[in-house]
Amino acid sequence: MKDLTIDYALRATWQAVARMYNEEAKNYETTMAIGFTLLSIDPKKGTPSTALGPKMGMESTSLSRILKRIEEKGYIERRPNPEDGRGVLIHLTELGLEKRKDSKEVVLRFNEVVRAHVSKNDLAGFFNTVEVINKLILDKKIYTKTSN
Repeated sequence: MKDLTIDYALRATWQAVARMYNEEAKNYETTMAIGFTLLSIDPKKGTPSTALGPKMGMESTSLSRILKRIEEKGYIERRPNPEDGRGVLIHLTELGLEKRKDSKEVVLRFNEVVRAHVSKNDLAGFFNTVEVINKLILDKKIYTKTSN
């Protein structure tokens, strides 16, 4: 079955990528989830806490745990949102900016190596395929009576 299903290839590849990122993140005393969170925060203006979950595709409870952890590590600070008195902006600290830079370098290195081993046409096909899959899911065309 593993040779026949698209979801298996996606899941197995993502699990391998996640393991690779977590192994590399250990060298920076962090995790893939923390790196992803730091990369999702605007380094200049900060990011509203309510915008982070949807931006990252995470549930609020998981995100809250990560934000608490990275705040304890001194990577972020929460500040009142000057445009919305009820809201909070998540800002990177100097240490958070350093960790964000490390995370960005790791992601760029992964992309650089993959691009060196995959043709432009194959990579374009990959991105096209992912876009089609996401659109089918977003448009709810997978599990409906009129699926095509």
